[in-house]
Amino acid sequence: MLFRSPTAIEEALEGVERIASIVRAMKDFSHPGVEERFPVDVNRAIESTLTVARSEWKFVADVETDFDPLLPLVPAAAGQLNQVFLNLIVNAAHAMAERGSSEKGTLSISTRANGDSAEIVVSDTGCGIPDEIRDRIFDPFFTTKEVGRGTGQGLAIARSVIVEGHRGRLDVATEPGHGTKFTIILPLQATTDE
Repeated sequence: MLFRSPTAIEEALEGVERIASIVRAMKDFSHPGVEERFPVDVNRAIESTLTVARSEWKFVADVETDFDPLLPLVPAAAGQLNQVFLNLIVNAAHAMAERGSSEKGTLSISTRANGDSAEIVVSDTGCGIPDEIRDRIFDPFFTTKEVGRGTGQGLAIARSVIVEGHRGRLDVATEPGHGTKFTIILPLQATTDE
């Protein structure tokens, strides 16, 4: 007669649910080749991206989210938007790892409607951006990361997607040694010149 430990069964079910969660997030996250804009649930897109990027932040950060449950759908190319969120989350995780602290940092992500725009804020308690390079962070191929860790494309792509592709804004505020905050502003209505 074979006896199964209730704990082992519970852990197996949790593992199955975790795998299902990752598969759902990957499905939500990937929209290969889709450039057309559709109404996007930004809160869900961020949740999916956090799931996909979990291996980047899980050992260096605790994640705090404050999502506006009434945030309207945003007209966007979902795959491009997910790529922006991924770049900001991965950069934040790397910045918190660079602090050299044994304690986890905090990755905070919030959303809210702000007039005729959606506002997404991604902030971290990482190392911050030094004053002498702040003006170059959106330049293609500019990176301070070691070889093999960064291409210098993430923030350039993020800026291009938000500003040029979606007629929004991507602002940065940083304090060296204390962290960085990126604010994305996206119009809630598609612009007429698209």
